[in-house]
Amino acid sequence: MAKYSKKAQVSDETRDEAMKIARGTQKPGQTKEQTKLIAQGIKKGIDLYKKQHKVKARELDKKLKKATTSAAPEPTQPEAVPSTTPRKSSKLPWILLLLSWLCFAAYFFLFRV
Repeated sequence: MAKYSKKAQVSDETRDEAMKIARGTQKPGQTKEQTKLIAQGIKKGIDLYKKQHKVKARELDKKLKKATTSAAPEPTQPEAVPSTTPRKSSKLPWILLLLSWLCFAAYFFLFRV
């Protein structure tokens, strides 16, 4: 019977990324042990971030699922049919167009030089 360790296994990508970041921030005179400690801290930070991201994603999925299940009974109600009668077009745009052309014609004839 295999027992699982309480520590979560860290992926190789996370470990490599943490070491890469630690080496990038390495200062002159810093020992390998110090760099390894920094890499461990970065690795823990990445793991914590991933865990929090998973929790947020799960909560969002629960909310979405709850919203879709609560919206499901609504289609059983009869839907209102939109009226198919054509709307009466407004005369205001046509009046303004005619008025603008009349003003243009009056300006053209009165101030013609």
